[in-house]
Amino acid sequence: MKKFITTIKNIFAIDDLRVRILNTIGFIAIFRLGSFVVLPGVNPDNLEANTSGLFGLLDTFLGGAFSNASIFALGIMPYISASIVLQLLTIAVPYFQKMQKEGESGRKKINQITRVLTIVITLAQAIGFVATIPAEAIVINTTLFTIISMIVLSAGTVFCMWLGERITDKGIGNGISMLIMIGIVSRFPGAIAAEFLSKQLNGTLLFLFELAVLFFVVMSVVMLTQAIRRIPVQYAKQVGGSSLYSGQRQFIPLKVNAAGVMPIIFAQSLMFLPSMLAGLWADSSETANYIGSTFSDFTSWQYNVVFGLLILVFTYFYTAISVDPNRIADDLKRSGGFIPGVKPGRATSEYIDAILTKITLPGAIYLALVAIFPAIAMLFGVTREFAQFFGGTSLIIMVGVVLDTLQQIESHLLMRHYDGMMKSGKLRGRTENIAMVS
Repeated sequence: MKKFITTIKNIFAIDDLRVRILNTIGFIAIFRLGSFVVLPGVNPDNLEANTSGLFGLLDTFLGGAFSNASIFALGIMPYISASIVLQLLTIAVPYFQKMQKEGESGRKKINQITRVLTIVITLAQAIGFVATIPAEAIVINTTLFTIISMIVLSAGTVFCMWLGERITDKGIGNGISMLIMIGIVSRFPGAIAAEFLSKQLNGTLLFLFELAVLFFVVMSVVMLTQAIRRIPVQYAKQVGGSSLYSGQRQFIPLKVNAAGVMPIIFAQSLMFLPSMLAGLWADSSETANYIGSTFSDFTSWQYNVVFGLLILVFTYFYTAISVDPNRIADDLKRSGGFIPGVKPGRATSEYIDAILTKITLPGAIYLALVAIFPAIAMLFGVTREFAQFFGGTSLIIMVGVVLDTLQQIESHLLMRHYDGMMKSGKLRGRTENIAMVS
């Protein structure tokens, strides 16, 4: 405890770090306040919270802004969608591949295209969002309300995007991810209070057991996020003047979960399709009714089996497009590096690909288990709101953002010659001396 207090003092003793933390808190406060500012023309007393399906998922990410019909109702989600589209285009379309290789100017062009696409997506989603608002909650002309809402929601999303960029530049951590995490965390106090009240006094022991299980689940997700497979790399000896420098020995860190949270997001998007398509034939087909009811219930075994298989497939797919063994092998060859016992070039690429395939399988299986764990928790009597924190997209995003923020704070402390935040030394990530080959 004494070491922890000393570390906190060290954090606020660094002027730059203190300012960044205070800036981050200020930007987050503005974001949360905007989540309670209702759209013009809406009577908040007549709003009905919809926590099922896609709407419930969006409301979790947005910290209640969606159900509040606030000016930040769409939040940063259109920007995330635009970023995913541009990322896929960068992989599949030669024009965007060329743009990405242009360096800083290319990145600026891609960012500009992403912002424009964000506005287009926001305008389209705003129309769908207005349709979810009950008619009795709208107190002005519907057409006028739709036009105003499209403008206000677009402005709100652009402002959230600006807040995220300011947090990245002037604060601590990735601003966009930070805003999503804050939206998720804002629901945690209410969820844990509701869970405690649902157990009553005779369920206190069970509630404590649930907290213990949650702790171990979080720790396992931390291990999944941090787990890497180190491939040793040896660099050739170099001659500098009259001196001979021995080759450095480093390593390539291949993450066990290189795809991150993206497989769950992709799989979750597809899992809404069966119930939506079944709804078209619900009145004329018993099979359609069965499919619709089964895939509307995310605790059913059919839903979770399909969900888990999709995550396995998307994990391999996203890992394949995000980690390119050929490029790693080429970069190693150009920099004079080689893997001991493996020939440079194609043999190195095949060696890296084989290792990546082996470590992706256990990572994909565990990611699928984490994704379906909230459904398992609900089957054991955990409330829906609290069960969302036992796994899935919410937990992985929170763990990833917290670790990234701690790594940034750690780097500031170590640069100022203070002890790190961890007793054993460094957090794995920014502060390790590793050969990051990209």
